[in-house]
Amino acid sequence: MANFIDRRLNSKNKSMVNRQRFFRRHKNQIKRSLADSINDRKVTDLTTGQDVSIAKKDLLEPVFRQGDGGSKNRVFAGNDQFAEGDKIPRPKAQGGQGSGAGNASDRGQGQDDFVFSISHDEYLNLLFDDLELPNLQKSQLDKLVEYKTVRSGYCAEGVPANIDIVKSLQGSIARRIAMTSGKRRELKACEQELEQVLASENHDPNIVAQLQAQIDMLKERISAVPFIDSFDMHYRNYDKQAVPTSKAVMFCLMDVSGSMVQATKDIAKRFYILLYLFLSRTYQTIDVVYIIHHTQAKEVDEQDFFYSRETGGTIVSSALELMQEIVAERYSSGDWNIYAAQASDGDNWQDDTEKCYELLKNQILPAVRFYAYIEITQDLHKSLWQRYRALANSESHFAMRRIREISDIYPVFRDLFKKSTNGVSAGVVNVKE
Repeated sequence: MANFIDRRLNSKNKSMVNRQRFFRRHKNQIKRSLADSINDRKVTDLTTGQDVSIAKKDLLEPVFRQGDGGSKNRVFAGNDQFAEGDKIPRPKAQGGQGSGAGNASDRGQGQDDFVFSISHDEYLNLLFDDLELPNLQKSQLDKLVEYKTVRSGYCAEGVPANIDIVKSLQGSIARRIAMTSGKRRELKACEQELEQVLASENHDPNIVAQLQAQIDMLKERISAVPFIDSFDMHYRNYDKQAVPTSKAVMFCLMDVSGSMVQATKDIAKRFYILLYLFLSRTYQTIDVVYIIHHTQAKEVDEQDFFYSRETGGTIVSSALELMQEIVAERYSSGDWNIYAAQASDGDNWQDDTEKCYELLKNQILPAVRFYAYIEITQDLHKSLWQRYRALANSESHFAMRRIREISDIYPVFRDLFKKSTNGVSAGVVNVKE
């Protein structure tokens, strides 16, 4: 049986295989840590990597030990204080018992939680794992580009985990045959000649010695050829292949009226930053249209959308009308997959709420793949939520979610865009309080 020992220098990314294995093993714990970090990080820090902490109890591995087994009676010398059946009191605490808020060890020593850093790309990959845009259909095969990893032959260099054993052994056999075939033919001829000389009655000892020396030299040269060499190694090669998909656009509608206090706006911005990162990470050429509104709506760029300080009254229908105009001018529903996410505290003029309902039902929802309404409030549901409820019950691609505090952002986001396992998007769920 051959043992392969990789002694090549591999200074770059030498621990990448172990790192990826660690991520797969502790994926759930890392995801929980990321979800908690979103609540504590600043809005401007949501795009960077971070330190992840995993509790030491989640890193413990099962250990098998040989047990004593059976029932045994033992006599310990020097025991003059206890008899069989006595209960031994717990030892009193000694030294090292501070008054801090942490969990001190009762044994005088302990171990901190495991902390490690993840990169920007690893952070986003874990953050948006198993998410997708719902109801995406292939209207036209251009603009939007997705990639999938496919096998692409073999290469001469790679990580040990990608070694193709069969192909490498085939290369080793071919090399050894090519390098030793001539010597093996010469060895066979020498062995046959030696047999003939030894078969004769009066053979010359000098000739026998010469032939034997020649045979030994050829065998030594054949055995000197290494069993496997770096030239024989074949690594499975992988490449990214473009997958034809359709054009898509996401409309982000945010209420910036006076009723949206700074804390509410911060929650809305956090949700939209997650949405922007998800779209730009997963769908590289998707269009994103930003609309802010108070009594009037206007289309803005990314900078103004996230950092504008405008305020005013509330007329939600102005944003819906502007979205409808932009769709008619630039995004034909026959060619584009249209998505929209609306964030508001739910306050609106009573007369305008009915207008919003009619615009959504008759104009916008028939043209979009998916529409999500996010209400950000800790109070009772407002007028928009009450009126939109009828749409949520009748339209399968209209979803409503409520965010009360920062900790609700990431669960709501994953709930809306969770990848389906049966062909129907998990995000298409009517109403969740």
